[in-house]
Amino acid sequence: MTRPAASPILLSSYDPDWPRLFAEERQRLQAAIGEWAVVIEHVGSTSIPGIAAKPIIDIVVAVAELVDELKCITPLVEIGYDCKGEFGIPERVFFRKLTDTPLPGQVTNGIGRTHQVHMFQRDNIEVERHIAFRDYLRANPDARQAYEDLKRRLAAEHEDIEAYADAKSEFVESVLRKAGAPERVR
Repeated sequence: MTRPAASPILLSSYDPDWPRLFAEERQRLQAAIGEWAVVIEHVGSTSIPGIAAKPIIDIVVAVAELVDELKCITPLVEIGYDCKGEFGIPERVFFRKLTDTPLPGQVTNGIGRTHQVHMFQRDNIEVERHIAFRDYLRANPDARQAYEDLKRRLAAEHEDIEAYADAKSEFVESVLRKAGAPERVR
């Protein structure tokens, strides 16, 4: 099987509509999986005012039990999400909301998507790490600017999304340490 050609990593300047797009999607998620979701939070760069980002809304969803993750798959597929399983991160269920009319920056490896859901059990440290990273950058303008500068430089250097993400890891981990977030067990 041939892998689709890599798409350039295109960052958009901060769009003040991103919080509204999250709020609208949060309502759809609440209607579809609200009986299982205990947390639905806007995370990632689109959740940080003023920072450039790929225009894809990242959402962390926490559920009480593992079985609840399984119960959420069908309702999310019914509202346009594609379930990718763990998709490289243990104990996560990853969903992407597909689109046939992607904006610049919403295509990776030939697939257009508008939203991404990272679903974990409530007690998974990744929930806290996502929120801690967001909150630290919201509260620290210097760190926020350093992250945006890094992202812009790496987007220009990389076409492979995995290489781009890996190149940000050291910075992300340093922010998480400053934020007091729990460390991953290696």
